[in-house]
Amino acid sequence: MSGNRRKALLVSTAVACGALLMTACQDTDAAAGAGAAQGSASAPAAAGAAAPSGSPAAGASKGSDTAGKGTKGGTGSGADSGNGEKKPAGQVCGANDISWSTKSETQAGGYILITAKAKAGITCVLPAALPTVAFGSDGTQAGPAEQAAGKQITLTGNTAAYAGVNPKTTKANGGKEFTSIIVAVGDNDPNPESLPVGTITVDKPVVTNWHTSAKDAVPAV
Repeated sequence: MSGNRRKALLVSTAVACGALLMTACQDTDAAAGAGAAQGSASAPAAAGAAAPSGSPAAGASKGSDTAGKGTKGGTGSGADSGNGEKKPAGQVCGANDISWSTKSETQAGGYILITAKAKAGITCVLPAALPTVAFGSDGTQAGPAEQAAGKQITLTGNTAAYAGVNPKTTKANGGKEFTSIIVAVGDNDPNPESLPVGTITVDKPVVTNWHTSAKDAVPAV
């Protein structure tokens, strides 16, 4: 082989090897770049970044947030007694659960009609017992005007109960004068109410049971 031909062959071989080296380098760089890009794309997920809204992870996050929120409880049964507490239906009334009123009547020689209604929002029961009616601080208390026992009455809304008080059942002159009466639901009621009645003479007073009709609360003469 001549010298010129050998030189041409060596040059061709060198060019071909150079081209192969450049291609290999480019492939290596491309692979490295793709690996870096893939690692970069997966990095946020590994770091705990938010997943797309349609992914299961997003649904779990939303579900856990909803589960943490409860509904507030209701107000409960019973009625407000005015001091932030509830008085359950069926519980015995206290004097402070009732709106009281009095009226002087001329029937049967004159008597005092007591009207009792539950305060707004309260439901309670007047027991089948004689109302407690007292006069002054000396312990004078009205006795029964009826022989039969009364019936319990549930007070709620506009329902009213009536009792009649005859302050003087004696025929003789004399007695004590008062301008108010004290009413309570039983002797153990801790909150008796003082009600104005005008000037009355008291001597052996009597009181009827509770009635749902005012005409039934007239005390016998």
